[in-house]
Amino acid sequence: MKATIWHNPACGTSRKTLALLEEAGVDLTVVEYLKTPPTAEKLAQLYRDAGMTPWQGLRLRGTDAEERGLPQADDATVLAAMAADSRLIERPLVETDKGVRLCRPQDKVAEIL
Repeated sequence: MKATIWHNPACGTSRKTLALLEEAGVDLTVVEYLKTPPTAEKLAQLYRDAGMTPWQGLRLRGTDAEERGLPQADDATVLAAMAADSRLIERPLVETDKGVRLCRPQDKVAEIL
């Protein structure tokens, strides 16, 4: 099985999810999204495949998302903001051929393995 994780090495939950994927022996692609941010189109696809809205994938803690009015913004505005400032993306997102999950908590990754 192949998997892609949008990973932040400074995040404990992201590191734990990465460890679970490595233990599962998947063919893994690790994307450090702060260095290589996904496009708004890719984010839209990930959230759609995860069955969630872009707002549900918006990181509020440690960001200026609330000050920018993003929790009340439309999907296109949220996606554009995330693509422009990847710190606004809640992590980690994991994609496999079985689907996409925002792995908070990290055990959610088991749903798509």
